[in-house]
Amino acid sequence: MKKNPKVGIIMGSDSDLEVMAEAAKVLEEFGVLYEIKVASAHRSPDLIHKYATTAKNRGLKVIIAGAGGAAHLAGVTASLTTIPVVGVPIKTKNLDGLDSLLSTVNMPSGVPVATVGINAGKNAGLLAIQILALSDKNLEERLTSYKNKMSDEIKVKGDKLEKIGYKKYLEK
Repeated sequence: MKKNPKVGIIMGSDSDLEVMAEAAKVLEEFGVLYEIKVASAHRSPDLIHKYATTAKNRGLKVIIAGAGGAAHLAGVTASLTTIPVVGVPIKTKNLDGLDSLLSTVNMPSGVPVATVGINAGKNAGLLAIQILALSDKNLEERLTSYKNKMSDEIKVKGDKLEKIGYKKYLEK
């Protein structure tokens, strides 16, 4: 565990780690401390209860919760804390993640979960950065630079496509 983490990353199973690692990579890129754990809403509810109810006092500002299938982890976590929870629906074999998406996004009134796309760990990390940047000018500046770089990269690709045409562009 890292000292004084600002973001908690939790997942329902270690099989979700590949997706959730993308969130961790983004946080590392921005120099944001995080903790990462496996805890299931269904198989370890006491662990989730303790995790969520102590998160704010431990200094967490955002929790990123990823789960597949019934995917109740983000919702259960959000019901137990006042800090923002970002849900990451994990792709499943049976329904390609639609079950996870619907379980994560369809929350009852009063229990909001900000939900990113299926397997969108990177976007979950970026959303956590955006939330933290609201009260951190330095982080906001780095996020603006990150977005400007993405924009510049798209412009370069667009210019190249216009110059050489789609057939040659696809040959690369």
